Amino acid sequence: MSISKRNPEALLQRLEWTVIRRLDGLLHGDYRTLFRGFGLDLADLREYQFNDDVRRIDWNVTARMDTPHVREYHEDREVSAWFLIDLSGSVGFGSGAQTKRTVAVDFVTVIARLLSGHGNAVGAMCYGDRVDTMIPARTGRRHLLHIVSHLENRPETGTSAETDLSALLHAGAETIRRRSLVFVVSDFISKPGWDAALARLARRHEVVALRIHDPLESQLPDLGLLVVQDAETGEQVMVDTHDRGFRDRFAAAATRRENALREGFARAGVDTLELSTEDDLADTILRFADLRKQRSRLAGGAASMPGHLSAAAAGAGGSRP
Repeated sequence: MSISKRNPEALLQRLEWTVIRRLDGLLHGDYRTLFRGFGLDLADLREYQFNDDVRRIDWNVTARMDTPHVREYHEDREVSAWFLIDLSGSVGFGSGAQTKRTVAVDFVTVIARLLSGHGNAVGAMCYGDRVDTMIPARTGRRHLLHIVSHLENRPETGTSAETDLSALLHAGAETIRRRSLVFVVSDFISKPGWDAALARLARRHEVVALRIHDPLESQLPDLGLLVVQDAETGEQVMVDTHDRGFRDRFAAAATRRENALREGFARAGVDTLELSTEDDLADTILRFADLRKQRSRLAGGAASMPGHLSAAAAGAGGSRP
């Protein structure tokens, strides 16, 4: 599919009006929750005082001192964020108004704008049929436009070889030295082994895997005879979508792939965000922020408690209707 180029400044302005203003109005204080997990260093311990956050109680110290103690932290307000972006042949696919590549660029633009708007540095690494671009993490609107311009104006990747996402992930692990927030943006149509590379990346950094997909990749409609082309290799084959058995086998294969992807993400231990070419970008980011907020509260409450109290809390929560 041919990709029409968009003006970077116009694209950023459109997203600022249609998505970013909406997110700024709804995220409020949840901005740090959305991008949590780094820049926190233990500064001190002190006795618990009225109105302290109970999630910061250090139960081990409390047990030794017989007096509740809470942890205090120094927080690094400056975040280095990186986008590892898969722009291989399969990402150019789209059955509707948008391709997966368009959705990927819009997501990167929105999140990078949210981060850079708070004074944080953003960088990018891109993969076509190999890792071909590294844009260092810097601040400012001009730098953001440089990233967007590169994503919009780079040539479309041809169909020659199967994607090896591990190469991008290994390059990220080797290049990004300072602990950072890393977004891996891909459809995860790749050679096996990417989950081990993703786990390695997640050992040093906070990693969010954005998996982009198109509805036609999981369910074929009844359209009769079609010529289907592999977006990675260019191989073509004639299929009969009128055949119910073929459509069922296609859906079953897609389900197996979905399960394998989720197992891979679980093994890597990273947060994941699913984004379809038909989804509303702002709604998807808000749902993701809400999930991270809920998980942060659970982790803050349960992880700080002694084992017997955590178990009791879990049992109480599980008994609710």
